[in-house]
Amino acid sequence: MADRSDLSFLDDLDLDDARISFAETDRARYGTDFGTDRTEPSPPDVVVTPHSTAEVSAVLSTATAHGVPVTPYAAGTGLEGHAVPVHGGITLDMSAMDEIRAVYPADRQITVGPGITGGAVDEVVADEGLFLPPLPQSGDEATIGGMVATDASGIYTVKYGEVSDWVLALTAVRADGTVIETGSRARKTSSGYNLTDLLVGSEGTLAVITEVTLRLAKRPAAVRGGRAVFGSLSGAVEAIAEVLHEGIDVAAIELLDARSVRMVNDYLGTELPDAPMVFFECHGETETVGATVERCRDAFESGDCTRIEVADDAATLADLWRIRSELGRAERAYDPDLDPIHPGDVTVPIGSYPDLVSEVDRLSRESGLFMPCFGHAGDGNLHYTVMVDRDDPAQRERGERLYRRVVERAIELGGTATGEHGIGLGKQAYLTREHGEDAVETMRMVKRALDPTDTLNPGKMFPETVDGGRIDTADE
Repeated sequence: MADRSDLSFLDDLDLDDARISFAETDRARYGTDFGTDRTEPSPPDVVVTPHSTAEVSAVLSTATAHGVPVTPYAAGTGLEGHAVPVHGGITLDMSAMDEIRAVYPADRQITVGPGITGGAVDEVVADEGLFLPPLPQSGDEATIGGMVATDASGIYTVKYGEVSDWVLALTAVRADGTVIETGSRARKTSSGYNLTDLLVGSEGTLAVITEVTLRLAKRPAAVRGGRAVFGSLSGAVEAIAEVLHEGIDVAAIELLDARSVRMVNDYLGTELPDAPMVFFECHGETETVGATVERCRDAFESGDCTRIEVADDAATLADLWRIRSELGRAERAYDPDLDPIHPGDVTVPIGSYPDLVSEVDRLSRESGLFMPCFGHAGDGNLHYTVMVDRDDPAQRERGERLYRRVVERAIELGGTATGEHGIGLGKQAYLTREHGEDAVETMRMVKRALDPTDTLNPGKMFPETVDGGRIDTADE
């Protein structure tokens, strides 16, 4: 930890003392996030809470001048350790910048601060008959800034796309304190470099986002869907493939394997069959959405589906989907003797999805390790976790190999090491494998151009050699 006197330059900033904290309890809170909370924490030296773009600019320019790293943090719901300050320094808590700055109902747009949650955005625009479709499963708690930084997505990606598809404009602060504005409120532009897309998904390594303008969608007039139970995992995946191949307009189609269902049954005390399930949701007009649901039913029944339940109202649909929505909590609560190595996330082309799911199932069966998998099947996304005996180092090592094998297989199939959670700390080893050395070096060139002192979120994204808390780009 840096000596407090090394950070005395913070005293020169026009910030209340309450917004600069050296307290051990505050620092500890920011030493982990959701995906790393079972690991040894890496706390910052100080936590600073800005309230404006100008304050973010002042912190960054001063920190850069003094060689102190800065890591943005908000809700801490990330899975790959993006917000963990692995080199200490300043954690910039963006959660206080949670304003609704403007709503444009006629344009279906909204401008917000980065600290506002996705759930709060939806609540504000509900009266206008609008919503923000690409929210991740944690969207009620996750912040817009975090979603933009990781280019997050969720269950509705198959119909509506991911967060980057809904970002129109940004205000951001570079490491030297320079404030930039990217994009515009126009629905399209071909003016200059697309800096908005450059910053989306950059995980706080290129700039700190302080304002976001988003597109919104009209809420569907009718929402229907349900769940289907299958006799086999391959049957469930084949049914999903049939829905997608036929071009059925689903808003969401989700897969849970039998192991995932077992975890939720255990967590909720329910008695659903421990069998693969497919959850689906259709959006549309009242007169037509029923036909879409029936097309899904036909596709499911053409395989080894054993039961289909369809909901005609929102409350029943939420009840049918409850085991999907509670899966994250169920996984964390399952069997205290088992330790989840890492909640993985990979994505492959739709045609390769059956191969990927089959590979995870095979590895679980052959290794004897509990490896539940589930995912946003409509866009080829699969989440998986390898559960190991926390007191068995050999089993943990075997589990780590299995975890890596799934990522490698996804890349072999033409996919990606991470579909929606970003690189952070957990996926650094696969960046070069996926993109190649020249592409990764091009990414480094962008990083060096915008942040030559490596002030912003050092230790993330790139495989690195650490030298005094900085990336040694000469030797990987």
